[in-house]
Amino acid sequence: MTKKQDAIYAAPLNEIIDFHFDERVTEVFADMIQRSVPGYGMIIANIGIMAGRYAQAKSHCYDLGCSLGAVTLAMRQRIVQPECDIIAVDNSQAMITRGRELLARDTTSTVLVTMLCADLQDIDIANASVVVLNFTLQFIPPTRRLALIRRIYAGLKPGGILILSEKIAFTSPERGLFHETLHHDFKRANGYSDLEISQKRTALEKVMIPETLASHQQRLHAAGFDFVDIWFQCFNFAALIAIK
Repeated sequence: MTKKQDAIYAAPLNEIIDFHFDERVTEVFADMIQRSVPGYGMIIANIGIMAGRYAQAKSHCYDLGCSLGAVTLAMRQRIVQPECDIIAVDNSQAMITRGRELLARDTTSTVLVTMLCADLQDIDIANASVVVLNFTLQFIPPTRRLALIRRIYAGLKPGGILILSEKIAFTSPERGLFHETLHHDFKRANGYSDLEISQKRTALEKVMIPETLASHQQRLHAAGFDFVDIWFQCFNFAALIAIK
């Protein structure tokens, strides 16, 4: 699939609707995410590496909120354990359809992948050795997040991992402004205009609700995880790993 440039918010909009992962976003998502999230490619590559180490034989690996399946493909290329498969879930049919096209082109691995269009909150997590929420939890209503993390913990095998990547908030206004300013500079350096940055931020403000790192860590511990650590941070984006 040729990467199409994101210009969704390039022109002034009379009305800015809430952000949705629809066909329009799907067409430009690969470009959008690379130009919007610092270190995105590095995060994807290292999720693959961690999956290669922690995936267990005869278990499931889950990519929850898989979008086009970048994490799924990275895991697939690194998993070597026998009878280990990947279940990729997204509630956008457009994303799943395009993701299946990309998956069909991958001939580097024989690891079985099932891509499902469904609400990840309705998916049973069982016999899991790796679960990934890559910039997904931030779109789940805050009141439902602990229940989801607890279900993931319950479905993980001993020694299994949860990888969580998120845009993060800060309790200190000064720190928040510092990281937000640099993130906007990052987006400008990648060709986004001030209008695009402003309009997309408005579209996201009701549907993507970031939390502090401390909030994520406390929730992971409350769900039962003993080992919780931060393995990546760039500006207001971070990734954690929790091990059962």
